[in-house]
Amino acid sequence: MIDGTKWSVVNTTEDYASGGSSYYEAVVVAQNKFLSICLARNEHTVHGSSPFISSLEVYFLDDSVYNSTNFEKNVLVSVTRNSFGSEGDIISFPDDNFNRYWQPFKDENPFVSSQSSVSPRTFWNIPPQKAFSSALTTSRGKNLVLNWPPFLLPDGLYYVALYFQDNRNPSPYSWRVFDVYINGVKFYENLNVTDSGLSVVGAEWPLSGKTEITLIPNSGTPVGPLINAGELFQILSSGGKTVTRDVVAMEELREKLSNPPEDWAGDPCLPRQNSWTGVSCSKQAPFRIHSLDLTGFGLYGSLPASISNLTGLKHLLLGDNRFSGTIPDLSALKSLEILHLENNHFEGAVPSSLGQLPNLHEVFLQNNKLDGSNIPESLTKKGGVSVRLS
Repeated sequence: MIDGTKWSVVNTTEDYASGGSSYYEAVVVAQNKFLSICLARNEHTVHGSSPFISSLEVYFLDDSVYNSTNFEKNVLVSVTRNSFGSEGDIISFPDDNFNRYWQPFKDENPFVSSQSSVSPRTFWNIPPQKAFSSALTTSRGKNLVLNWPPFLLPDGLYYVALYFQDNRNPSPYSWRVFDVYINGVKFYENLNVTDSGLSVVGAEWPLSGKTEITLIPNSGTPVGPLINAGELFQILSSGGKTVTRDVVAMEELREKLSNPPEDWAGDPCLPRQNSWTGVSCSKQAPFRIHSLDLTGFGLYGSLPASISNLTGLKHLLLGDNRFSGTIPDLSALKSLEILHLENNHFEGAVPSSLGQLPNLHEVFLQNNKLDGSNIPESLTKKGGVSVRLS
């Protein structure tokens, strides 16, 4: 999972059996100064084993790359990326500036080599020049049919990018015109491919199951259609994020603890089924923290004043730990219903602000070092509140 969005289910079984490795790729926009990557167990994780990762690479993409995608709402997850007609090695860095992997792909169609070069910077997605070095094609007047990718796809919306270049030596006759269909639906009409190359993109194309790409030549075109490369991404809706003030407050609390829970990293609320230990959040974005329950965790540290920024908090349960210092002003926590700070080492006065919280009905402060002779009148006279202080 990446920034709260489910990226993929990792299954290394087949790759491991064949002596290979597994890799997964996604295109996202960083919403903050850091990206949160979460590896979580699921129902297929073998008992006693743990998720693992061997390496993680992050590359900065130019603004033009995949720019038809609304990355404020979506994430692109790579399905396949291929150089057609190639029998060579995987194309990657340094041929591809972003170290994208272009796998060789061949089928029963004839293939040809290119006699000229393209300039990658003339394409929005900046494909490597080597991706145009070969192509799948067919004879004059025939349709080129390509079953790509060669596996079934789950129902969803996909980003499709196809790349073309006339393979002949540059001349006034180095062109060919054809229509592109995907699963019988016209994808692009009268595509005029020259030796300079071009690409066509479907930003949100519905696909499911088997995918068939058909290139149909226009009448009178002297040569058959061809295709050099393709990229396919599944479009996933982003999982949203926790309100920034809540994230900052939790990060400051983590810094004040000598022994914070091990999983306190990234977004406190996301992924939703794997929020930080002790943290419960609202069910819909923008996500707010509603409960913080760290009872009996044996935590050492102090409670920062920024805890009052958790204005959606209803339950603050920190009993049976070793918190020390004073209790900060909590007057901003208007939604707070239950406050448990018992059995710690808090000292000083009980904040008068507790009596100003309209929804507070339970306050446990016993077994601390607080000034029990100075309970705020605003709290003692507040009706419907259970207070324990001794």
